[in-house]
Amino acid sequence: MAPVTPEQLSKFHQDGFLVLERFFSPEECDAMRAQIRNIVASMDVPPHCRTEFSTKEMEQLQAQGSAEYFLTSGDKIRFFFEKGVFDKKGNFLVPKEKSINKIGHALHAHDPVFKQMTHAAKVQGLVRKLGLQNPVVVQSMYIFKQPGIGGEVTPHQDATFLHTKPLGKVMGLWIALENATPENSCLWFIPGSHTTGITRRMARAPPGTVPCTDFVGTKQEYDNRQFVPVPVGKGGLVLIHGEVVHKSEANSSEESREVYTFHLMEDKDAVWSAENWLQPTPELPFPSLYTCS
Repeated sequence: MAPVTPEQLSKFHQDGFLVLERFFSPEECDAMRAQIRNIVASMDVPPHCRTEFSTKEMEQLQAQGSAEYFLTSGDKIRFFFEKGVFDKKGNFLVPKEKSINKIGHALHAHDPVFKQMTHAAKVQGLVRKLGLQNPVVVQSMYIFKQPGIGGEVTPHQDATFLHTKPLGKVMGLWIALENATPENSCLWFIPGSHTTGITRRMARAPPGTVPCTDFVGTKQEYDNRQFVPVPVGKGGLVLIHGEVVHKSEANSSEESREVYTFHLMEDKDAVWSAENWLQPTPELPFPSLYTCS
């Protein structure tokens, strides 16, 4: 991995995203893929927790059981599935390894392989170059994008779901464990869209309320012509500013598109919203990126 250059940093601040090819080695990518298969092989999810996931469902977490499973996943490793992979009794209609949309949201804390990759010296070095003084890891996810059924991720800004005061304190690191192309659902961005702030945020509703989350503010509509595809090769890392607008399409190809992604918050001079769906817990305070206990 070549050191990040001042020109690349300038590009990130200009566009709100940056591709760093070959940031992780093929061997590191394969290690993450192998480990996630170990996790899936031992997966035991009770039928009432077999939660289908899409960003559209994030708009309204209606079902109390599935909402609770999601809202309490911040300090655990939990499983979220593609639509249409269960029968009415909650039994798998497809092999379980082909059913999963994502695994989250604390792989970085509970799995040794993903902890090592999250806190890797080269990750710490990159984040120091970006000027973060006290970054903490707030969540992590393994996203599958299954061939033929991998669902779309609708246009959004991460700060809508991971809100801080002031804004500009959240950053995503998105690692392609396979080649990500327009055909198998690479990311799409609106360059420069991180400079206009956000128009709404998701907030937890009071306990016992259904739906369990609601939105404060107005949903923004985006012109699809503004989005540009951002393909990246296996091992490439995409830096994502918390307010940049991005999406990915459904994967209708025969190729999978697996990624490991995690979000950081610059904890210095920042306040994590107490209304965010994701909260640190006594069992798992947000860990510092610069230490790995």
